[in-house]
Formats: sequence, C-alpha cells, structure tokens
Amino acid sequence: MAANIRLEVVTPRKEVVNEEAKIIVAPGVLGEFGVLIGHTPFMTSLNVGIIRYTDAQGKEHFVFVSGGFAEALPDKVTVLAESAEKRSDIDLERAKAAMERAQKRIDDKSEGIDFVRAQAALNRSIYRIRLAESRS
Repeated sequence: MAANIRLEVVTPRKEVVNEEAKIIVAPGVLGEFGVLIGHTPFMTSLNVGIIRYTDAQGKEHFVFVSGGFAEALPDKVTVLAESAEKRSDIDLERAKAAMERAQKRIDDKSEGIDFVRAQAALNRSIYRIRLAESRS
C-alpha cells in the first residue's frame, strides 16, 4: 500500500482539516495543482476556490478556501487560509444572503462603494454556494 501525505488546513481561528490523504488538489494562483506523497517542496499563494482531497480510505472531501498560502513538502501539505470551511459546514442560506448583499453593493452606482471588495465577496459566496449545493 502506498504511503499517504498529511493535509493540514488552518485559519487564524481554527484547524479545519488534519488528516492523511492520498492526493490533494488545490487552487493555486497560477492554476490548480496536485500533490502526492514525495512531492518536491514548494510554496504558493492560493486563489479563492475548492481544495479536493481523497482520504486514506479513498473517500473524496472538499474544503472551500478564500485565499491564503500552501506549503507542499514531501510528506505534508499545510494550507494557511484566510477562511476555510468543509463542505458539510457551509450554511447555504448564509452563503445566499452574502451573495445577495454583494450583488446589491455591485449594482449600487453611488460613490463610496468598493467595487473590488464587493466583487471578491460575490466570488467567495458563489464558490460556497456551488460547493454546498453539490452535496451528494
């Protein structure tokens, strides 16, 4: 049996994931990347998106991350995320409300609206909604 790699996903407030995985796929700033045991070490920034990983028993898991950094070592991947949620922890109604608020800010043409910030909030809420609605 092949060895597994440790995945740790942490935010400033909590540890979201700490378990063995067969493979980890994450949203890097230059595109999605995958890591297996024995990977060459590297560090990268993360985009808003979904981390997918297959646990030691072969079950696939999904974690939303809103940016951050990832460090890959031969035996471990550490993700330091601004925020992160397992698919099972996403509150769909809260995510939909956040999307509506962000869309209203974008549609508001008055001065003083931070369009970039509103667009980022909309993007985060869309990823969270898609992930939450994809539950099987």
